[in-house]
Amino acid sequence: MLIGANQHSEINHPQQENMKGFPGFPTDDGPTSGIPEAFFAELLPIVDHLGELKVTLYALWRFAHLTGEHPFLRREDFAGDSDLLAGLAASPRQAQERLDDALERAVARGTLLRVEIEDDQGALDLFFLNTPGGRASIDGLGSVWRPGEGDATGTLTLSHVRANVFVLYEQNIGPLTPMIADSLRDLMATYPGAWIEEAIQIAVRNNIRKLNYILAVLERRRAEGPRERTEKTSPEDPDRYTGYLKRDDA
Repeated sequence: MLIGANQHSEINHPQQENMKGFPGFPTDDGPTSGIPEAFFAELLPIVDHLGELKVTLYALWRFAHLTGEHPFLRREDFAGDSDLLAGLAASPRQAQERLDDALERAVARGTLLRVEIEDDQGALDLFFLNTPGGRASIDGLGSVWRPGEGDATGTLTLSHVRANVFVLYEQNIGPLTPMIADSLRDLMATYPGAWIEEAIQIAVRNNIRKLNYILAVLERRRAEGPRERTEKTSPEDPDRYTGYLKRDDA
């Protein structure tokens, strides 16, 4: 929620002595980093989380200075910037947690595209800017090009599931709050990504758009195993999962 200038001054007055000042831009024609017009016209009005905004601006700045045909950032590129982390939280541990939350939000928003890859050298998260070039880089990842230097060998496995779960939830169920994001991370650590995506689809189909209902679908599937689906399968009963709901959310 936006507040007026007088309100802002009144609320923050006791802490203003601790506010770090900005000395101003050094020159009128110094180096600049181009920011797409769509950021101001479409993205900025809908970003409602300060951490997401900071990480988004940081990513735009970093991508503006990257070279190469397939620019991408690793999580370590964000986590390795002490100024960015200090702007997210004073505690190093909390700053790392807020960084992960902000990245999840930027991916769920569609600003960044994340791909999890795994090869003989280990697992790695890659972040691409959601542009035609970024999407083309992802399409060619593993076949046209591969990240890293040297002669990397072995099979390269790509997984879009992690990004898909957050995108599916925010687009079909509701806002991706920090608590919801934590719950989805727990689900992804417990259930296969395909199960979660199917559970979200079931919640949407039955018009019961609640996280606990999604969890109920997953718990029932784990308890009973997947159903055999045939053309003669009767329409799904939305109440078949309610026994797995918590009492206060039933």
